[in-house]
Amino acid sequence: MAAPLTEQEQRLWHAWKIAADTVRQRVAEDIKAGCGLSDQDFSIVTRLVELGDGALRQNELSASLQWDRTRLSHQLTRMEKRGLVSRSAVDGGVLVRITDEGVRSVRVARPIHADAVRKHLLQRTEGIDQAALVRVLEHLALDSPPAPSQ
Repeated sequence: MAAPLTEQEQRLWHAWKIAADTVRQRVAEDIKAGCGLSDQDFSIVTRLVELGDGALRQNELSASLQWDRTRLSHQLTRMEKRGLVSRSAVDGGVLVRITDEGVRSVRVARPIHADAVRKHLLQRTEGIDQAALVRVLEHLALDSPPAPSQ
């Protein structure tokens, strides 16, 4: 059994969680207030535009979001009712397509998103080495854990 976290390790862990959750929540709140898209809505419509040129198979969308199929299906049902996306059966799967209303929402949301990221992340990290921060975050995002140091 591993030893409990030290005080410094615990402090780092909590700071990481709170910072990540807080920044993401603030950006999501700004988008919601500015155009009505939830964080989940924005994630889906931007992926449809960026990864699929407006359409993706539902399983590809699920993988890109790292969401389980049930969560995505429920979210897409809510978005269909609001006219943001449509779904249609295709050879052994489901194609999710952004609607004109969804495209309009993305156009409105993108500058709000950019301003919110600048306000809640970039301006708050001025004065630190942002390139180093990016390297650390990308390293943490890797699928496999780092090899033990020699």
